Amino acid sequence: MLLSSLRTTVFCGCRSAGKSYQHTVRSPQLRQWLVKRGQSTIVAEAGANSSPAAAVTVPNAATNRIVGRWLLGCSGLVVGAVVLGGVTRLTESGLSMVDWHLVREMKPPQTQEEWEAEFSKYQQFPEFKIMNHNMTLPEFKFIFYMEWGHRMWGRLVGLAYILPTVYFWRKGYFTRSMKGKVLGLCGFVFFQGLLGWYMVKSGLEEKPESYDVPRVSQYRLSAHLGSALLLYCASLWTGLTMLLPAEKIADTKRIMQLRRFAKGTGGLVFLTALSGAFVAGLDAGLVYNSFPKMGERWIPDDLLAFSPALKNFFENPTTVQFDHRILAISSLAAITGLYMFSRRMVLPRRAKIAISLLTAMAYGQVALGISTLLLYVPTPLAATHQSGSVALLSLAIWVLAELRKIPK
Repeated sequence: MLLSSLRTTVFCGCRSAGKSYQHTVRSPQLRQWLVKRGQSTIVAEAGANSSPAAAVTVPNAATNRIVGRWLLGCSGLVVGAVVLGGVTRLTESGLSMVDWHLVREMKPPQTQEEWEAEFSKYQQFPEFKIMNHNMTLPEFKFIFYMEWGHRMWGRLVGLAYILPTVYFWRKGYFTRSMKGKVLGLCGFVFFQGLLGWYMVKSGLEEKPESYDVPRVSQYRLSAHLGSALLLYCASLWTGLTMLLPAEKIADTKRIMQLRRFAKGTGGLVFLTALSGAFVAGLDAGLVYNSFPKMGERWIPDDLLAFSPALKNFFENPTTVQFDHRILAISSLAAITGLYMFSRRMVLPRRAKIAISLLTAMAYGQVALGISTLLLYVPTPLAATHQSGSVALLSLAIWVLAELRKIPK
């Protein structure tokens, strides 16, 4: 009897609870709340149960933009190093620091005693003995700070490459091919620093058999500049190709010819810039300060004065200046031809702009070079001309980036 009463009570209670729940759910506000609650619960459970593979993968378009901007920033720092190195050369400051220490020389002399000690070291080398034996301490401080600034800028370039490389590597921003590229760039930075000191050492050596003014080897100078330009070109090209989407250009015969023409023109621009290092290393800009003729002749008498003949192209100032003129005129002609050829075909807007700017810069650079020659190489104008060569090379790389094929 007691068990039957208990069963009846429980059954009636469940029926009343069910009716109460059905009545409650009919309320619109509560029903909406229950729906939202269920959706949030599903989202929370999905987030809790999601696997790492469902997360955003790297590298992706966003990380590629970050890496591309970093490489463009690094290439800008390399340009600064090239320009500062040119000014250091033009002001004859490159041999003021007669030793090399990675960390210790980061702090310049502070006291009078430290400056006098540094000056006394400089006085033991050929540049002071032959050229600057009347130099005062304030004059030495100027050339010292020029070279010190150049070396410190080089260290800044190294840090700008190496530290972000470590960070991006740990974050997984690099693809397998990109890892090889950035390792090559960082290795090139180290090589560039060592090559710079190797170049300076050539100007500190005693040469009793030579009556020429002390200067660094033009071979080492051109190698130092060439490696800096290669580092710059590689960084700029990689950065541009990561940031600029490849344009859809039909692979017609004329487009393929235009691409080959642009590559040859870019190579000629690079070779012309590199020949400028031999001009600077031999002070060849001071031997024939006339244009278009060299003195009274189109071809000077001493063009092949050295023996063997091949030696003239690297050690004869007359031949070096003549070669630089020929290369500059050839570059101008090639860029003009590229511009005329590109006008005959349909190209994307950015490609047309890049080719037009390249052409305008080429004519401006030739005008700067002629002015520098006729005015006997004033430092501000010569430095602008050297900077113009890097600007011209940059535009050539931009043109190549715009005309590149879309990867399949």
